[in-house]
Amino acid sequence: MKKDVSHISFAQKVKEESARVERNVVEKKAFLAAFLWSNGYLGLMDGKLEVSSEISAIAKTIYQYLHELYDVDVRFSYTRSASFLKRIVYHVIVDKGGEDIVNDLGIDYFFNTFPKEMAGNQDKGKGYMAGAFLASGSVNDPVSTNYHLEIEVGNEAYAKWLSRTWNKGLSAPFESKVTKRRNKFIIYIKKSQQISDFLILIGANEQCLAYENIRVDRDFANVDNRLQNLDTANFGKTLKAAERQVKEIEYFRDVAGYNKIKSDKLRALMRIRLEHQDASLDELADMLSQEMNTSISKSNINHLFRSLHALYEEISK
Repeated sequence: MKKDVSHISFAQKVKEESARVERNVVEKKAFLAAFLWSNGYLGLMDGKLEVSSEISAIAKTIYQYLHELYDVDVRFSYTRSASFLKRIVYHVIVDKGGEDIVNDLGIDYFFNTFPKEMAGNQDKGKGYMAGAFLASGSVNDPVSTNYHLEIEVGNEAYAKWLSRTWNKGLSAPFESKVTKRRNKFIIYIKKSQQISDFLILIGANEQCLAYENIRVDRDFANVDNRLQNLDTANFGKTLKAAERQVKEIEYFRDVAGYNKIKSDKLRALMRIRLEHQDASLDELADMLSQEMNTSISKSNINHLFRSLHALYEEISK
């Protein structure tokens, strides 16, 4: 039966795609180091290592990496949360050898240290950021107008280090920042291009394409709206200017007399304006050019109307 994905969030689609990416050994270890630091637990007495995720594809990837890299017996279990949504939480468990794994990955749960050496080059950094995001990250749906991608952690020193790691030494420039939300620390980026670069970094290429398509469509729509608003505003200004010009021309026709107008070109323009009160300046320039049998520009039309307005202001006081 085909899986219904209509209810799956964009963030989950990103994580599922990233979880299935082919990685080399270096990337896999860095991925595990980041993921286990956030979502792992090591038993103090028995050395049992347990990792959890609400996404089955991530749990399968963790299972695969642990089995391939450390040749240990790994098993699955799951629990159903007591919340209203009744989410399933998948658990990947290593009953023996967990302490050796976390030591190899540079993790110390008891002293709350983090594996700095696991993000020391491009491959490590790429794998580490993928593991960190899949462990506790989220990204807004591209249909939202608020571009936002974040990773949530519980340790301030780790948050600051992860932000520095994010911002340097990777294949694209990032400008992540750190903020506190309740008792958690959030490392986030908000620029749409950087979010696209991050999706590519962690291997979510298809979701990056979907993100870009929606973003570009919205940007084009925004540009179109701005142009329409600009056209509307310009049209309003044109109508207002035309109304003023007609009023001033009628003043000379009915009150002051055309003999006040010395320019033949301006008198011709005044007559054309009265006959074509909705015409644009470009259209007036074409009509006056034909009548005067010479090329007259839009700027020349503007100049003539300014002269008319100055004369109107002078004699109508």
